[in-house]
Amino acid sequence: MTIPKFPRSSSVLAALALLLAGCSVGIPDGIEPVGDFELERYLGTWYEIARLDHSFERGLSRVTAEYSMRDDGGVRVMNRGFSAKDDKWKDAEGKAYFVREADIGYLRVSFFGPFYGSYVIFELDRENYQHALVCGPDRSYLWILARSPRLDEGVRDALVAKAAAAGFDTGKLIFVDHE
Repeated sequence: MTIPKFPRSSSVLAALALLLAGCSVGIPDGIEPVGDFELERYLGTWYEIARLDHSFERGLSRVTAEYSMRDDGGVRVMNRGFSAKDDKWKDAEGKAYFVREADIGYLRVSFFGPFYGSYVIFELDRENYQHALVCGPDRSYLWILARSPRLDEGVRDALVAKAAAAGFDTGKLIFVDHE
């Protein structure tokens, strides 16, 4: 998930806290997390190709997520995006843990204290781990992620079509600028 963190003095952090407080670790009806998931292959940098809009990412470009292991067995999540309006980078550090077994692409992620939201990987390039579709607890959260800032147009279109078939409003996708 690519939720950027804002300086503690920012009112956006308060909005993020309120958002996450209302989140759950559920899965949207009809969405199935990927099985045979290999966390070690998923770790590393992912580029946000597209997303549904939310206040915590509004106006950000060049958004990335870096996943690495934590000492407690969880996943460290470092999200980063550039705000042209503020002319600076904004980042957020979070933590994620599996909700079920470690071979199911279904995690709970927190960027604020004890409040967790779902991170559901429901489509994944199983051969090379080069692209993924991720959602939150409902259909208002959707991300298309890739290992590079550009994704083959055919692959991108197939991921958008899969998300649309799963009930996401892909007409509202924001395609992220990585220039």
